[in-house]
Amino acid sequence: MATRQAQALGRLALAPSVIALAAWSFVPLALTIYFAFLRYNLQDPDNTGWAGFSNFYYFFKDPYFLKDLINTLLLVGSVIVTTVVGGVLLALLLDQPFWGRGIVRLLMISPFFIMPTVSSLVWKNLIMHPVFGLLAGIQRLFGAHQPIDWFGTYPRFSVALIVSWQWLPYAALILLTALQSLDEEQKDAAAMDGAPPLSYFYHIVLPHLARPITVVILIETIFLLNIFAEIKVTSVGGFAGNLTYLVFSQLNDATDVGMAAAGGLVAVVLANIVSAFLVRMVGKNLEA
Repeated sequence: MATRQAQALGRLALAPSVIALAAWSFVPLALTIYFAFLRYNLQDPDNTGWAGFSNFYYFFKDPYFLKDLINTLLLVGSVIVTTVVGGVLLALLLDQPFWGRGIVRLLMISPFFIMPTVSSLVWKNLIMHPVFGLLAGIQRLFGAHQPIDWFGTYPRFSVALIVSWQWLPYAALILLTALQSLDEEQKDAAAMDGAPPLSYFYHIVLPHLARPITVVILIETIFLLNIFAEIKVTSVGGFAGNLTYLVFSQLNDATDVGMAAAGGLVAVVLANIVSAFLVRMVGKNLEA
């Protein structure tokens, strides 16, 4: 009896938090679903009514939909490849003893804590600006008369570079932590057997990093599907916009709340499909 009373008391104590969390999570989603099936434009707020699936139909028919979907996949894929490969290399480098290693590790993680808006402004105005940027100055030193306009000529690459710079420290830190847990006996045995560096990396280090790499891919994918600030701040939405930016454009430019809500649901469904696939992949990797 005492156990049942304790369980009931525990549920009662948790109820306010659970209710608040549920409201925080599901009320916005419920409103999004409601508006997705409603004809509602801010320029004509009196002309509202049931729209059915027409908002979804016109969102899919948007001329930017396919382009932004491809941009989304390219951005996520390129950043993941860059951060995983670069993270492995950085982890191997920082795992070696050298003078000032603690300071280097501290400086390495700092980009991850910089707000995306701030980092985008720094890259746009101080590093990749075609006139005043650092890269433009380096190009002039080598005799270039017309430095590259990165955001005008290579918008997708530029955004991917900024996002990769932000997420590389995260991947490197996770992989470095995993690398430091490698069994010392395996290291000593490989050294005694005279294993070549590439063979040591391929047969010992890489299998050990397989699980952390899958976790990094999972976490990064969930967040990278929602990249927005880097695209907005650098003003490349018309060339390198993703689905998140397309939803913003439907609300900000077209003032169409219904279509923006429909696009938001499409983005949520896509994110859940990708996440479910990655979770299954991570689960299989952890069971191996």
